[in-house]
Amino acid sequence: MRDLDLLRLERRVGLMLAPLAEQPGATIGVTRDGVLLLRRSVGLASLDLHIPLGVASCFRIASVSKQFTCAAILLLERDGLLGVDDPVRRHLPELPESLDSITLDHLMRNSSGLRDMLELLRLGGADLATHLDAAELDAAIARQRTLNFAPGSRFLYSNSGFWLLGRVIERISGQSLAEFLETRIFLPLGMTRTRHTPDLARPVRGLATGYLPDGLGGFTTARHGFPLGGEGGLVSCVEDLALWARSLSVGGLGSEIETRLQATLPFTGGAMNRYALGLEVEEWRGLRLVSHGGLWPGYKTAFLRLPEKRLTVFVLANNAALDPHHMALQVLEAALGNDPALQPEPPPLDHAPMTGTWLSEAEGLSLDIGADGTARMHGVPFALIPTTDGRMRARRGAFPFRASLPEGDAMEVEFDAGHRALFRRAAPMPPPALDGVWHCAELAAEWHIRDGVMRALGPVRRGPPSAITALGPRHLRIAMPSSLFEGWADAVLAEDGRSLVVNASRARGLVFTRA
Repeated sequence: MRDLDLLRLERRVGLMLAPLAEQPGATIGVTRDGVLLLRRSVGLASLDLHIPLGVASCFRIASVSKQFTCAAILLLERDGLLGVDDPVRRHLPELPESLDSITLDHLMRNSSGLRDMLELLRLGGADLATHLDAAELDAAIARQRTLNFAPGSRFLYSNSGFWLLGRVIERISGQSLAEFLETRIFLPLGMTRTRHTPDLARPVRGLATGYLPDGLGGFTTARHGFPLGGEGGLVSCVEDLALWARSLSVGGLGSEIETRLQATLPFTGGAMNRYALGLEVEEWRGLRLVSHGGLWPGYKTAFLRLPEKRLTVFVLANNAALDPHHMALQVLEAALGNDPALQPEPPPLDHAPMTGTWLSEAEGLSLDIGADGTARMHGVPFALIPTTDGRMRARRGAFPFRASLPEGDAMEVEFDAGHRALFRRAAPMPPPALDGVWHCAELAAEWHIRDGVMRALGPVRRGPPSAITALGPRHLRIAMPSSLFEGWADAVLAEDGRSLVVNASRARGLVFTRA
């Protein structure tokens, strides 16, 4: 990059970060051809102490950790100690027989059908701030007797799979996950400020405090109660992630490992799974984009690479109000400048006809689309942006979603593996008679419902009151608040009124029966 191009990029990034000067902020890094072109931090690492973010600041990178877990599995395979096509129960025989057909490869590609443990515990009343231990996470997975879908047939993000991969690494290597990652990946690559932190109560040198918006224009310190494993336990910084990106470019761990991390495979039905091994691979404006995001209370991370351009952007934030993925895309665009390979963005579409609440009775799913173009499924917000084929897609990592513009009161949405669902407009109505106690064996939880309010009593804690609304004669929306967003679960009441089939963001088909 010419010096003036770098100056322009620095000023673009400076303008992006300037509003964060007196609040929790972010660090942005840009690398190209093995050179750390830019590293800029703005904002506070601690509001209490008024300490600014700087070179020494580290962040919880959450799910950006997943690619490192997958790299560890590939290293063990190269050592001849396992194979990625091994059934997970070969190495963790204590798991239930219902997981027999799930392989390590399925877990790494989020195609296992295994329900997300964080979602399972939330449906039982426990939020991410609830204190749990590793045994309770293991138990949530072990209670599962059914899956979201047949392994290899579809995609649905699951932290459970990467938690189990971390367990496999420890079982096979005889080391803790932290020790294995440090000795086999971090130290060889010079990543001396990156570490795995399973216990969030332990202090971490240089770690910025994570903050959540308080809804009143200020911030509150994020609380953490869950232990962390192979799904998201790393603390890191821009410099260390730059070393990792360089390793991916030059084969620092062996070229076959970096190539395999980014290799996608089709589902059993033939459609391509764009999720590789702990990394998402897609096309962005005519270029191949390899990326992953991270989200944990108070922290957000974006890791975006354009391999053909040898260009990588990182955005690490301790401010949950930010959108690092969108910020990183803007930095990529600025770094590419007038590069002819960068195709123009599709023209904007009028999303006004999509505004409102939509319901797919066949899928047992509901969808809200706001006037500002922000959509929500199960409460998780994502921006809708136009595609080259005249549809809208989610600007949200690891979430396949493409919606056609409505025709009348119907709208078609395409999810993973080419699966399509028809949504129709819905309007809230009074819920049916639900009073009583509902039990789900796979959650070891009860829902106590009275007068349109549900309280979850799970294996860990009793949850707060949650309102119930109806979007159809048998379709219910049950509020499931969390520290990350105001979410909901969709539930379909059986015709005889004796059971509920519950679908949440990453856990589908859970059955509650009326006691």
